[in-house]
Amino acid sequence: MTTRTPGPFRTADVPLMDPYSSYRRYRESDPVHLGANGSFYVFRHSDVVRVLADRRYVRGPHPVRIPPDCPHLRRTTANWMVFMDPPRHTRVRTLVARSFTPRIVEGLRPRIRRLAASLVTALGEEDEADLVDRLAAPFPLLVISELLGVRHEERTWFRARALDLQQATGSRVARRADGFAVAEAAARELDAYFRAELARRRARPARTDLIGAMLDHSEATSADDDTLVGTCIHLLTAGHETTTHLLSKGLLALFAHPGQLAALRARPALMVNALEELVRYDSPVQMITRWAAEDTRVGERTIPGGSRVVLVLGSANRDPEQFPDPDRLDITRHALRHSGFGFGSHYCVGAPLARAEAEICLTELLHRLPRLALSDEPVHYGDDLVFHGPDRMMVRTGCGLDPL
Repeated sequence: MTTRTPGPFRTADVPLMDPYSSYRRYRESDPVHLGANGSFYVFRHSDVVRVLADRRYVRGPHPVRIPPDCPHLRRTTANWMVFMDPPRHTRVRTLVARSFTPRIVEGLRPRIRRLAASLVTALGEEDEADLVDRLAAPFPLLVISELLGVRHEERTWFRARALDLQQATGSRVARRADGFAVAEAAARELDAYFRAELARRRARPARTDLIGAMLDHSEATSADDDTLVGTCIHLLTAGHETTTHLLSKGLLALFAHPGQLAALRARPALMVNALEELVRYDSPVQMITRWAAEDTRVGERTIPGGSRVVLVLGSANRDPEQFPDPDRLDITRHALRHSGFGFGSHYCVGAPLARAEAEICLTELLHRLPRLALSDEPVHYGDDLVFHGPDRMMVRTGCGLDPL
């Protein structure tokens, strides 16, 4: 029996709450698919990994066309590592890798745990609350504030600017008429903020946060102030939304699989392995884009040079050729070959921090709120299939904290 080829792929047709059935149809019948918008969509794990490792596929331009009357936004995103190709990408990634070391992440763990415990405690004081608003969204921003040395009194302002900057990404612009103007204002203010922070740290002999570490390595990597400021803002945005979705969707997956949740509560040491399975099972970033620099071949398709190629990470992570019984959550599965953090030269440099944040925060939630459960209100997803996850997720906390 042959699988009927579905029609041209359109992201607008994919159900946000469960995109995986749609992915499966294309993965089985047309795994390198020419979509309705002229882009090629790649659905199989082996093909996705192959493209990510192939230097003939480049990062290409910013996926959103920024208007010319947004100079700060254009300059800021032009200095984001995610939109660079070698050799510039190599230099900036070296700067971040030398500065953003495992030692820095490990040193942050006690502060990450205190932040998580404080937010979980506050959440537990309410009978019912929005987990995204009260925990999953503010938590990674507080952690990044610690990483960048943002002062406590500035963090409310910092979070507001980060949220405003997101108006320039994905479908958010379509939802708000003044989205680019809001994002431009945020980019201008964040640019001024980080330039002042660079000057402040240059005046201090001891520089112990990530900004200070990047300054120490800037000369060796030929990083000017535009690069340093753009990288700081990129770390702010890249490390916020994805971790928010990792926390909320990870918890959703556990709620949907009570046996796995019970096993994790009984054996907290499984959390490190469980995180990889949670990323595989429902990836925070569902798609990333590359451009073919020359004619290439993927599977049975010829990809003409200049073509836009969309790698469907969410589909690759549910490919049965790589992960047997892929629609089943199994927190003991060996899932390290997932592509949820990318692959190759653009593998997420912040993955160790995201893992530490999610491990600590989910552990605090499961330990401190043992009766935590979804409320009766349906989970509401943001209108974005790329940065994919709930923007409202009401939970019942179990009427207060259990004693520790």
